[in-house]
Amino acid sequence: MATLTLRDIKKSFGATHVLHGVDLDVTDGEMIVIVGASGCGKSTLLRIVAGLETETSGEVLIAGQSMKGLEPADRDVAMVFQNYALYPHMSVFQNMAYGLKIRGLPKDQIQHRVDEAAGLLGIGHLLQRKPRELSGGQRQRVAMGRAIVREPKLFLFDEPLSNLDAKLRVELRAEIRRLQRRLGVTSLFVTHDQVEAMTLGDRLVVMNAGRAAQIATPMEIWERPADTYVAGFIGSPSMNLLHATLEAGGAAAILDAGGLRLPFADGPRAGAAGRKLIIGIRPEHLRPGQGGLDVMVELVEPLGGESVLHGKLADGTPLTARLPGARYEDGATQLALPTESLHVFDGETGKRIEAGG
Repeated sequence: MATLTLRDIKKSFGATHVLHGVDLDVTDGEMIVIVGASGCGKSTLLRIVAGLETETSGEVLIAGQSMKGLEPADRDVAMVFQNYALYPHMSVFQNMAYGLKIRGLPKDQIQHRVDEAAGLLGIGHLLQRKPRELSGGQRQRVAMGRAIVREPKLFLFDEPLSNLDAKLRVELRAEIRRLQRRLGVTSLFVTHDQVEAMTLGDRLVVMNAGRAAQIATPMEIWERPADTYVAGFIGSPSMNLLHATLEAGGAAAILDAGGLRLPFADGPRAGAAGRKLIIGIRPEHLRPGQGGLDVMVELVEPLGGESVLHGKLADGTPLTARLPGARYEDGATQLALPTESLHVFDGETGKRIEAGG
C-alpha cells in the first residue's frame, strides 16, 4: 500500500495542451475516481501515473518516491484496461500467473496467489479455460485477478466496465468496491459515468478541459458543486441551470425567463443590483405548485414510482423535473422551486457563490 502525489502535472502533445497543472494527494488505501467527459484528460492523467505517458512538466510520487525516469515495470502499479488485454493463447491461470512468472517467483507461491485471487473473484472453476471461452464479465474478472496477484502499491482502472452491459456493470462495480476495501490498495479509477463515480469513490476528481474542476467527496460535490460544469455533470438527470439577475440588496434573484422572483433562503448574496447569476436547481427538488415556473412539458418518462418531465420555459430554456408518482401529461404546468434547494453561480465565471459571497 502507498500514497500517491501529483504535483502540477502538465501534458502537451505538440501544440495541443491536454493537462494544465493537476495537483492531487491520495492517502494510503483511498479510492479516487477521476471522472469527466471524453477528451477532458482523465485517461492521459492515469497513463502518466502508470508511466505509459511522460508528463511535460510536474512530478508523480508513489509512496514518497519520485517516478521521474522510471519505466512502468519499475513503478509497482497494476492496471486494469477497458479491453481486458488478455493473452488469447493462454489459459486463465497462465494469464494471471504470467507477471509473477516473469518476476521469477517460485511455482508454489504463484499457485497460492492465483488460487487466492481466483477465489476472491469467484473464477476458480475457470482457471483452465481460454479467454475466448469466457463472457465479458468473466474476462474482466480475470484482468482484475491478474492485477491482484501482483500485490502492487497502486491499482489503476481505465474505464474497465465500459464494454459490459448495464446489469453486469452494476454487479462488477459493487465487486470492485468490495475488493478494493478488503485489499486496502490505493486506487485510481477513471470513468465517464458519473453514477460509477458517485458509487465507487472515496473522493472524486471532476476533470474539465484538462483541469481538476473540483476534488471532494461524492456528497460534497453533489451538495456544493464548485461551478456550473460540475453542477451540470454530476447528477442524473443533470442540474437545471437558469439565467437570472440579482435584485437590489442581494436577497433575491429575478429569473430572466418569466421574471419569477427567487428569494435566497440562506441569506443575501453580495454584488451590485443587476449582477448576472445562474440559478441551479436539481430535477428532484422541483415540485408541482402554483406561482412557480411556467413550463411547457413536451415529454413524460414514467418510471413507476416517479416520472421525469422534459419541458421548456417561455424563452426556450430546457427544464427537467423528477417528480414522485406517474400521473403527468404533456402540456402547460407550473413547477415550484424550493428556495432552500437553490444553487447560485456567477453568470460570467460560472463559479459558485456562497451566502454573503
